[in-house]
Amino acid sequence: MNSPANLESAFYTELQFGTGGLRGIMGVGTSRMNIYTVRKATQGLATYLLKHSPPEKGVVIGFDSRINSELFAQETARVLLGNQIRVYLCKNLRPTPFISFACRHLNASAAIMITASHNPKEYNGYKVYWDDGAQIVAPHDTGIIQEIEKITSYSDVSVGHLSSPLLHSIDQDLDEAYLQSITSHPIFTRGPKQLKICYSSLHGAGITLLPKALIAAGFSSPTLVQDQCEVNGHFPSAPSPNPEQPETLEKGILLLKETASDILFVSDPDADRLGCVVMHAGHPVILNGHQLAAIATYYLCSSLKGNIVTTIVTTPLVDTIAHHFGASTTRVLTGFKYIGEVIRQWETTNTPFLFGAEESLGYLIGTSCRDKDGIASACLFAEIAAHMKSQGKTLLDLLHSIYSQFGVRLEKAISINFSSGKEGLQRIRHLMEKLRSAPPSSLPIVQTIDYLPGHASLPPSDVLQWTLQDGTTVIIRPSGTEPKLKAYLSTSRPATAFTAESLQACDSYLNQTSIKIKELNIMAQPLRFLNMLTEDPLLVNYEGIKVRVPDPIAYAFHKLIISGRRRKEEKQSKD
Repeated sequence: MNSPANLESAFYTELQFGTGGLRGIMGVGTSRMNIYTVRKATQGLATYLLKHSPPEKGVVIGFDSRINSELFAQETARVLLGNQIRVYLCKNLRPTPFISFACRHLNASAAIMITASHNPKEYNGYKVYWDDGAQIVAPHDTGIIQEIEKITSYSDVSVGHLSSPLLHSIDQDLDEAYLQSITSHPIFTRGPKQLKICYSSLHGAGITLLPKALIAAGFSSPTLVQDQCEVNGHFPSAPSPNPEQPETLEKGILLLKETASDILFVSDPDADRLGCVVMHAGHPVILNGHQLAAIATYYLCSSLKGNIVTTIVTTPLVDTIAHHFGASTTRVLTGFKYIGEVIRQWETTNTPFLFGAEESLGYLIGTSCRDKDGIASACLFAEIAAHMKSQGKTLLDLLHSIYSQFGVRLEKAISINFSSGKEGLQRIRHLMEKLRSAPPSSLPIVQTIDYLPGHASLPPSDVLQWTLQDGTTVIIRPSGTEPKLKAYLSTSRPATAFTAESLQACDSYLNQTSIKIKELNIMAQPLRFLNMLTEDPLLVNYEGIKVRVPDPIAYAFHKLIISGRRRKEEKQSKD
């Protein structure tokens, strides 16, 4: 709050309750995560619940290791209790998938998980689940939002006390039921299994249940990355709390090599995502979310019957493999809530669900939980790795076998970062508008699919998909949780005997294409620059003086002006 810009960013809008809940930077202000915005959201949820469910069914509340997570969970409980709704509150931190399971197991009306998943430490969030244990979707999401919008003052919020008889604690008794729901899945063989596992919880909630789950599934206790398994919301030993980032895996990879282990698992702070590194021919190899999805699809479909749900940004290899084994696939928008929605729809038609996957390291087997489950995923990939080890092979060998049978398919994700707050959101919105009206000429685009008006029975979403001349696809969308645009690239080579050269060719091509994607950031100029342009895009209006310059020079000219103004503003603020 030490500058007008920070003040505006904190109060320029209300923290929006999105289609899954709240997510934002913690701090003072109406656009921040704090006890007041949490209470307001909970009051809206409570009002909606009382219209649709008896209060005695109750609401499950959990929290992860993040700063203020336990406090926000308690404040959430107080508002529900103030509205005479029964509450099941976890005594200690627990993973997100456990909360989804608990909601179903306790037959609750809803559940709330306080977490910002893999976001930076400054963030926290508030995820809402309906009675099926899946994240809320229409019509419940819009119904809750409407109730929140009716609240005009924080004094409209009813706040109770944690001493209420309506408050019930969730303790370790429910842990065993959750673990049993995982290990009873038919994909798991019985008896001890030979696999040396390392594990890092990235200072999060996974440490409470993931090691226990592996032991229950027949594996030896994993070797822990000790300093990253200490619960701490500041994530002091993790460069990022996101297992998708290679630098986050470095300490675990070091332990993997030192202990001559077979595999490393790394979960994010709420343990719904799972990263994986395998030792192959004496070298650690990071498997990305697309590759893990393909491996799991192949193993599951070759053993069991059922159907697959995945997202529009996940590798098409999932569909190719599933169809080969006679399974159907359904593609949904990005977000595991849509996978949970399909599972609920399939229950009404007795359509068997086998596997759900999204490229950002999120997977689900079984239906006892309805969100991505890093705990169950660790057991699944350990099972597959143990099976391959019994044949003298690794998960990478299985992946290469898949490439030989179905063709090499490689993906790459790119993030274009923006400043947080009002200006960053405006720039993101402007860039998406520019990409719709004038796609980049540097890419050989032959087909465009715009999901904004809705596409292929999917609801409207701010997503653009381009198909390039060689069949490569590029999908661009704003992040739902951070000020960034995400681009997903996918390219392929025909099915032949797998060679390292074919994989390298895909990788090289994606790297070249990603450079062109990153250049799109130049199109997202601050509004101050847009105001400098006249009707002629090559004519810059600077303080009343019109200067005709080539477009690249205009951009450089703009950068000099803005940097000069910022230096002046910084000097004035210091004075």
